[in-house]
Amino acid sequence: MSESRSHKTTANRLAAIHDVDYNQGQGADIRANHVTIEVETPDTIADAGRQLQGYRGPVYVAGTNKEAVERALDRYDGSTIGVMDNQGNIVKPSTR
Repeated sequence: MSESRSHKTTANRLAAIHDVDYNQGQGADIRANHVTIEVETPDTIADAGRQLQGYRGPVYVAGTNKEAVERALDRYDGSTIGVMDNQGNIVKPSTR
């Protein structure tokens, strides 16, 4: 499946905020010293938990739009995975 434009735009924006490069390969999309972020569209929210397995420290799912953020909040409610919007604003803090 090809990468959506909204996914790439969001990933590049968040990577720039955290002063790292966007990882287009396997694993989390953004890996900084203090945070790990997996960017997801509304249709791929369920994949984020698997992508974030094994990472220590705060981990987040970043939704590419409002619908993706709402689905992530629902999906990861009660988990240690946090949720942020496509601008990098934390909506649900990670508890890792």
